[in-house]
Amino acid sequence: MKILNNLVLALSLLVLSFSCSSDDDNHQQEFLSHYEKGILITHEGNFSGGFGTVSYVSNDLSTVENNIFSNVNGRTLGAVAQSMAFNGDLAYIIINGSNQIEVVNRYTFESVATIDSGLSNPRYMTISNGKGYVTNWGDFTPSDDDYVAVIDLNLNKVISTISTSYLPEELVAKDNKVYVATGIFGNGNKVDVINSMTDQLELSITVGNSPNSLQFDSNGNLWVLSSENLIKIDRSTNTVLQTINFVEEIASPSYLSFDSGNFYMYASGSVYKMNESSTTFPTTPEFSNTNFYGMNVRNGSLYGVDAGNFSSNGSLKVYDLSSNTETKSITLSLIPGGIYFND
Repeated sequence: MKILNNLVLALSLLVLSFSCSSDDDNHQQEFLSHYEKGILITHEGNFSGGFGTVSYVSNDLSTVENNIFSNVNGRTLGAVAQSMAFNGDLAYIIINGSNQIEVVNRYTFESVATIDSGLSNPRYMTISNGKGYVTNWGDFTPSDDDYVAVIDLNLNKVISTISTSYLPEELVAKDNKVYVATGIFGNGNKVDVINSMTDQLELSITVGNSPNSLQFDSNGNLWVLSSENLIKIDRSTNTVLQTINFVEEIASPSYLSFDSGNFYMYASGSVYKMNESSTTFPTTPEFSNTNFYGMNVRNGSLYGVDAGNFSSNGSLKVYDLSSNTETKSITLSLIPGGIYFND
């Protein structure tokens, strides 16, 4: 009889466990086995000694998991998760305050390597000619210690550095060329062009003050958004084809994104849309009353992160660009910044 009772008890506990597990699955899973077909969001974390984090949101926006690096690896990222780059199955998380890059499998988020030498205030990364290129501020104030670190992606090691103009920030790559926006906080107005075959700085193109983001249009031209204008560059000649100045009431747009022939920018709580064939900046926003700390656009949807008061959890806002209406708001971790599509 005692054996029978124990068997009944064991079966009951098993059913109860399954029931609880199924109920949990209907809500938010605490730990996922993979993070593909979704959105990865980097979080800077607390500026005063805190740790950066990464969140995952499924493409259908139904599943959210914060702190995925810690959940998988049982340890924290370093201070300030600044940005992220992809190469094949790997993701590279640039940890600004800790002067390192955490390399993970982008789908399982298992740690692969940590690059922790050769970096000084790293900011952003791109891939070209089988190598990684990472912008570094150095000690910030000196104007002669800024550089792009070149990383051997097989060895996960910095193999050389390329001096750049002052304060290199975002960078993009195409056809064995790396384009580096340099200057921030009113300092600098250049886009440096690096040949990734030779790892040499070829030239610097003068653009607007404090260039903050770059995108390629449908024809492969490079567009550079600065605090004072939007510039179109012919990459075959490295010459400026067009300069579009902003109207007076639009101050310092940022987060240049491109989708289906249109550019999207954020300025003073509003989102603006401009066709790639336009010669003037739009004066009427698509929608307003937003507070974005990062923004990206894909397939007719706009994704913006709100850092709130920078001391409590931020959020992800999703907008349908056919109607310019908010369709979803998702609570995230502290100070979300970068938005990356993990296909």
